[in-house]
Amino acid sequence: MLKYSLKRLASSLITLCIIITVVFVLLRQMPIEGYFDNFEKADAATIQAKLNQLGLNDPIHVQLVNFFKDLLHGDLGLSARYSAGAPISGIIAKKAPISIKLGVMSMALSLLMGIPLGTAMARGKGRIWDKIGTVYIVFINAVPAAVYYIFIQMYGSDWLRIPMLFDEKNLATWILPVFSMSLGSTASYAMWLRRYMVDEMNKDYVRLARAKGVSDKKIMMKHVFRNAFVPMIQYIPTSLLYTISGSIYIESLYSIPGMGGLLVDVIGRQDNPMVQAIVMIYSCIGIVGLLLGDLLMGVIDPRISFVKKEGAR
Repeated sequence: MLKYSLKRLASSLITLCIIITVVFVLLRQMPIEGYFDNFEKADAATIQAKLNQLGLNDPIHVQLVNFFKDLLHGDLGLSARYSAGAPISGIIAKKAPISIKLGVMSMALSLLMGIPLGTAMARGKGRIWDKIGTVYIVFINAVPAAVYYIFIQMYGSDWLRIPMLFDEKNLATWILPVFSMSLGSTASYAMWLRRYMVDEMNKDYVRLARAKGVSDKKIMMKHVFRNAFVPMIQYIPTSLLYTISGSIYIESLYSIPGMGGLLVDVIGRQDNPMVQAIVMIYSCIGIVGLLLGDLLMGVIDPRISFVKKEGAR
């Protein structure tokens, strides 16, 4: 297990370094205006002095090495336009807690709704709960999210008398964003859990248990659900971390001062250092999620072996 974990960690770090390098090189091809607060008013001498200060006149490989050195010290650089001269790490530190709270709450709601729905669909295959769940899953996957997000904001705020705009101190304004963010994950959990449970229900060990007189309820909860839930474990860390990073559209829709809205804002302002830092953070979130999912699968499922068997290729 330890050897496998170290291997996966090493491969994850290599992948992250490759992604950071690609993003870094691509952003260096963007116009230099993205590194200046008032580029239009700056003269040639000022521009050259700024470029020298930022090291943008150095060869690209030198810039990349310097960037990685700063990164190892926790320095993400300075904002160019969003908050000119302010440390990027400080800006993100103010935004991240809100996205984390929203993400954790919506993820918890997704699990609370998706797992019972998927279980009910599998147990009542072809009956009312299965039909209701199927309609919900098809609707969520077929209709653009922006459409039902807007309807939820309009009618939810009207019926529940909740302000449309987010206020961190008013807990009522958290309801609609959290609910909206949970809908996609709820459909995903229900769909995959139903599929895995139906697959397990058709296996020989279930038929044998029924032949021995074991009750359907015991078979479902002690064997079918337990075995069907194992494959889903792999995706929960990734889903959680992506949800924590914030929904770009939801945060923009409700004016939530989180990471999602921040990315939209800095792209609009062409703040290259900020865009680079946030894309790097999102990449890191995805890689960490995949790593945790793989490791968690091995911990939860004793059938998985991390040791190569003799004769295996």
